[in-house]
Amino acid sequence: MVLPGTGIGSRHRWLPAAPLALALLAVTGCESKPEPRPKPTVGASASVPRVCAKPAPGPARAPAGAVAVDPAVVGDLAAKTRSNPPNTTFWLRPGTHTLTRHRYAQVVPKEGNRYVGAPGAVLDGRETNQYAFGGTARGVAIRHLTVRGFVAPHDEGVVNHDSADGWVIEHSTIRNNSGAGLMAGVGQRVRANCLRDNGQYGMNAYKAGGRLRGLVVEGNEITGNNTDDWERRRPGCGCTGGVKFWAVDGADVRGNWVHDNRGTGLWADTNNNDFRIEDNTVEANDGAALIYETSYNAVIRRNTIRRNNWVEGRERAERGDGFPYATVYVSESGGEPRIPARTDRIEIHRNVLEDNWSGITLWENADRFCNSPANTSSGDCTLLVKDTDRCAQPGISTAPLHADCRWKTQRVEIHGNRFTLDRSVVDCEEGCARMAVLANYGTYPEWSPYRGRQVAEAITRRQDNRWRDNVYVGPWRFVVRDQSRVLDFAQWQDAPYRQDAGSTLRFRERGGDGR
Repeated sequence: MVLPGTGIGSRHRWLPAAPLALALLAVTGCESKPEPRPKPTVGASASVPRVCAKPAPGPARAPAGAVAVDPAVVGDLAAKTRSNPPNTTFWLRPGTHTLTRHRYAQVVPKEGNRYVGAPGAVLDGRETNQYAFGGTARGVAIRHLTVRGFVAPHDEGVVNHDSADGWVIEHSTIRNNSGAGLMAGVGQRVRANCLRDNGQYGMNAYKAGGRLRGLVVEGNEITGNNTDDWERRRPGCGCTGGVKFWAVDGADVRGNWVHDNRGTGLWADTNNNDFRIEDNTVEANDGAALIYETSYNAVIRRNTIRRNNWVEGRERAERGDGFPYATVYVSESGGEPRIPARTDRIEIHRNVLEDNWSGITLWENADRFCNSPANTSSGDCTLLVKDTDRCAQPGISTAPLHADCRWKTQRVEIHGNRFTLDRSVVDCEEGCARMAVLANYGTYPEWSPYRGRQVAEAITRRQDNRWRDNVYVGPWRFVVRDQSRVLDFAQWQDAPYRQDAGSTLRFRERGGDGR
């Protein structure tokens, strides 16, 4: 569940950002596994990586010098890993490989080890073992292997459980596990894998105690994750989706097919920086296609984004919630030249967004800043202030802390995109087809220097957030400053906002409903 302006992180405590959020926290949790919800039928383009249906087979014979692993011997993989030196290649024969029946039994690789599965090689946790591969060894590679049936706890992962650095996971299927299918370390490469039907995330890119740098996520199919529906079990946890990124500095997320996840497709949450999210197909996720939250400097381009947020958007609209729940949600995130990256802006361009619940929302919570009780990224501060305690009175009321103690939605450019929405396809009357730039009225805490409408005015008119040269087809409306102010296209382009210069809007196309 995405609440506006809150720190949407599974390791953070939630507080409502504004009165409109209070009703959302009243959702009744349920610890039992929910019934599957109907999904829209989407025909993927021929260019998407259909990794789950057609996984690349591994070698039918052991590579030269490899140690063969016998599926008939319980624990053979872990035992041979212990008895062989670093930089050993292990070839898993066809069949189902298992570990000993102990919750903490796992494979602990040595530096440079390589694990290669033959066609039909499966490592099965039998709903008993928590982790498949752990430890801190660097430079481990896992290829052509199916990993299933492990029961990692909430917020933990099955493959690379300890977020070791330099791992390569390729051409593997990681499915039907609890927790996250895999974790990530510095310099990790995740290519051409099927990450599907895991209990919480396909991947949780988080490294305890430090920043995670140089991550590549390329050509994967990421689908059906969050089968345990954690947002209903822990309302407002923000702990779900296809992939979650935490404090990642430098990530290339390209050419993936992210679809039919329960919750958000791709979610970058808390002090991420320097992302390139490009050439992905993101479709039919229950929630937003992409959330970029309390983070910095990103390029989001050439993505096909369609039929997202039908479930969560409709649920909120039916409850009478007027917030513009987005397909691409930029929450307290912006370009910051003082933080080194390949760009000093957030640039969203050359994307096609088709029949999603809504469009792009730029949001900033006036009550969310370092050291505020309303900052649900508890204990975290911006990348511009190392000591959170400095963000207090009287210093926070003056420069530079007044600006640097809050994550700001600024320097966002949205251009060259195509936004289409047919209400007869999306099946919506109210709450959909919105584009937005807004904030709440600052109220909390009492010592906050951001009370009142100053943040709403700043995000709307003074923080260099700009739409231009886009194409709109459908009944689009535009929300500015706060959610009560809804404009038509002419008002959006006119003074004082002057957005979308060079853009066009057509109400009908190919028999659109025209409502």
